Amino acid sequence: MAGAIDLNSDMGEGFGAYRLGDDAALLDVVTSANVACGFHAGDPRVMGGLVALAREKGVAVGAHPGFADLVGFGRREIAVTAEEVATDVLYQIGALAAFCRAAGVPLRHVKLHGALYNRLMLDEPLAAAAAGAIASFDGGLIVVGLPGSALERAALAAGLPCAREAFPDRAYTPDGTLASRRLPGALITDPAEVARRAVRMAREGRVGTIDGGEIALAADTLCIHGDTPNAVELARAVRAALDVDGIAILPLAEVLERRRAGGA
Repeated sequence: MAGAIDLNSDMGEGFGAYRLGDDAALLDVVTSANVACGFHAGDPRVMGGLVALAREKGVAVGAHPGFADLVGFGRREIAVTAEEVATDVLYQIGALAAFCRAAGVPLRHVKLHGALYNRLMLDEPLAAAAAGAIASFDGGLIVVGLPGSALERAALAAGLPCAREAFPDRAYTPDGTLASRRLPGALITDPAEVARRAVRMAREGRVGTIDGGEIALAADTLCIHGDTPNAVELARAVRAALDVDGIAILPLAEVLERRRAGGA
């Protein structure tokens, strides 16, 4: 299937005196950084420092908006209206865009975080609100999400470029959504297994499900969660396996350009 793939990771997910993950090491491996924007994690110092480091290492920067939930790390369900989703997403993109502009770094994409990500994969009205907010800010921003999701449909309807995302470190349900983190086996931490899944996702566009089945899963970008304790080891294993298999690892915009050129 894919001759090229982007590698992304969620980063900047500490705040104040608290740090989470080894962002500097991950930036040596991935091609896209999803930077927390202060609601579920991150703060102005973390955001500014990570944008500067991504510029130094040549990694594309994207916004990673989430629910306003520092205590729950943005992984708890929160009742929200479409207006709240639109304004919260716009606010967070704008915050990161200020740091990007100051550092001379283009803002390339938007990937929602945690419970907000999962919600907008299924909720059509809220997905439309988020897509509308992104398009109102910059119609060229790439929206990252699950293939066939409500968010992908809403983003395409808003004229936004879309990138199909897959998670080699997460288990899938038969309907193509991510298995709840409460379920045993939902988070995959064995580097060899994560690497094997990544190659299959990129090469064949398929993945096994948590119930032992299998589904088709087209992907433009693969995510390694930066808050997983061995995230750097996982990312290095994935990159090495993709290299061995001859799959080009490129920035997201280049992967999408190849897809457009090939008609995939």
